[in-house]
Amino acid sequence: MTFRGFTNDAFDFYARLEADNSKAFWLANRPTFEQHVKAPMAALLAELPEQYQPFSVFRPNRDVRFSKDKSPYKTHIGAYSEHEGGAGYYLQLSATGLVVAGGYYQMATDQLARFRDAIDDDTTGSALVAVIAKLHKGGCTTGAFEELKTAPRGYPKDHPRIELLRGKGLFASRTFEPAAWMGKPALKAKVLGVWTAIEPMCVWLDANVGPSELPPDDERWVR
Repeated sequence: MTFRGFTNDAFDFYARLEADNSKAFWLANRPTFEQHVKAPMAALLAELPEQYQPFSVFRPNRDVRFSKDKSPYKTHIGAYSEHEGGAGYYLQLSATGLVVAGGYYQMATDQLARFRDAIDDDTTGSALVAVIAKLHKGGCTTGAFEELKTAPRGYPKDHPRIELLRGKGLFASRTFEPAAWMGKPALKAKVLGVWTAIEPMCVWLDANVGPSELPPDDERWVR
């Protein structure tokens, strides 16, 4: 299948799922999901350059075992790939549009130690600040999935890069609201444009943090 874009049916499906997140709705509208969400996402991922492959598409069912929210289905579709160097690349489609992101979403303890050491160092830390400033200027946002409320142990609260030190990861993203170009093959170029913009940050992370050397956590990316 050739990627031709996401039709309005994809965004409408998730808008209606948000209003009626039930098994009955899902079963009645599964053909819409398969045709207008799952199939074009698979086509898009297959056409992305080899350097970003392979991708994994997250399952549509939510893990509600430890959640007060028992809604059975996710109101978005997400796909993720991780380089040998450590950086990950993410795509998400929902009723509110498209999210394109990359970086180190959540770090293992050994990665976090290296990350903080590199931020603390004036040379490598200042280089990361400059990279992030350029990303913000280009329309991207940066952040971490989880942050400490105060400084990590061993670092002063008035550290010049305290906001970065408090993060337990670092990713950059750009969000696009639904638009006509999303229904065309040109969407692929938009995705690649964001990943190209965040590449300097990913290069910094790969050079200063790299993959975890701890045993893999199979639940790490089940979200």
